[in-house]
Amino acid sequence: MAWVILFAAGLLETAWAIGLKYTEGFTRPVPSIFTGAAIVLSMVLLSVAAKSLPIGTAYAVWVGIGATGAALLGIVLFDEPATTPRLFFLALLGVAIVGLRLTSSAE
Repeated sequence: MAWVILFAAGLLETAWAIGLKYTEGFTRPVPSIFTGAAIVLSMVLLSVAAKSLPIGTAYAVWVGIGATGAALLGIVLFDEPATTPRLFFLALLGVAIVGLRLTSSAE
């Protein structure tokens, strides 16, 4: 169950990272509220998952999911570049996330 919670925390990290773009420096109230809520919930879920997962693994997976998701959504939503090297390194992040999951001794 900790891995499911950690995955949800990572998705929320992606959400708040993308949400930052919509807050326009926290000058827009509604996106700012949703982004703030996503930040808090993401951290709460990370802390819950870290109760039974090694913190180094949990944090690395959380950051990896957030970074990969934000980069991919940046490509889709904000027309950021989707170069071959960039996609290659995003794929490496995905491999690292899966590798950490497969080699974790907890749950």
